[in-house]
Amino acid sequence: MYPPIEPYDFGHLDVGDGHLVYWETVGSPDGVPVVWLHGGPGSPASQNSRCNFDPLRYRAVIFDQRGCGRSLPLVSGLGADLSTNTTDHLVADIELLRIYLGIDRWIVAGGSWGVTLALIYAERHSEHVLGMVLAAITTGRRREIDWITRDMGRVFPRQWDRFVDMVPVAERSGDLATAYARLLASPNQIVREEAARRWCDWEDTHMSLAPGYEPHLSVRELSWQLVFARLVTHYWSHDCFLAEDEVMVNLHRISHIPAVLIHGLHDVSGPLDTAWELHKAWPASRLAVVDDAGHFGGSMGLELVAALDAMASVTPAC
Repeated sequence: MYPPIEPYDFGHLDVGDGHLVYWETVGSPDGVPVVWLHGGPGSPASQNSRCNFDPLRYRAVIFDQRGCGRSLPLVSGLGADLSTNTTDHLVADIELLRIYLGIDRWIVAGGSWGVTLALIYAERHSEHVLGMVLAAITTGRRREIDWITRDMGRVFPRQWDRFVDMVPVAERSGDLATAYARLLASPNQIVREEAARRWCDWEDTHMSLAPGYEPHLSVRELSWQLVFARLVTHYWSHDCFLAEDEVMVNLHRISHIPAVLIHGLHDVSGPLDTAWELHKAWPASRLAVVDDAGHFGGSMGLELVAALDAMASVTPAC
């Protein structure tokens, strides 16, 4: 990754509905525009996100999606209104940010949930997308949500029992993301906090098979966990606000756009078949399988930077 760098411009963009989205730009003002879409939902961009981009060749736009990170208001408050926090809203925010910054076309890059968001954005606004670099491939399908929240209990039965133990018995056979969303909206602060901790514990569990993995969600401050858990469960309990298989059904809209898909061989959170299926249906894509990575870690960062470097070398600045 490139050395740490400070943004040369930043601010809050009023995107409506009472939301102020934090954004920043790093690198060269005359470089190739690229936007970075973070994961989660609710896992905001970090300072390390800036280091993915060659500062001499890229004008990198990094922002925190609605309700998390440095954007306002956060969703951690009991009275937070999540009705204006949907995939449609996030896609509209990306477009508003592009227009606000005076960018015609840009490369779209992202990781994990950011991959799903990037794909939906590109399918709806393909005329503004130069290329895509995507790591830890997801498409927001119900089977992916069920895999993480229920099916992986077969891989980690002890941890899954603790994860599901907090859910009322009558709800345990249903949608666990919905059950947790209700717990995280409880008027009882103790319930909300414990639900956030258990959700993050489970996330760390199913990301743990990557070589050298160290827990990173369950050790975060409680305020961060509350935001993250509330947004993840909000989106997953609504099927990411997408029609089933929406990404694959509309993939023809971006089949001509060059893309690099990066996925960890040991990613049990998101098995490789999703990345493989997407790659097979996308003629202009290249799939890079990272042998020493899970959902992230290992050489994935190096692979991501290499793919972005290569994309910049063949993409003219706008």
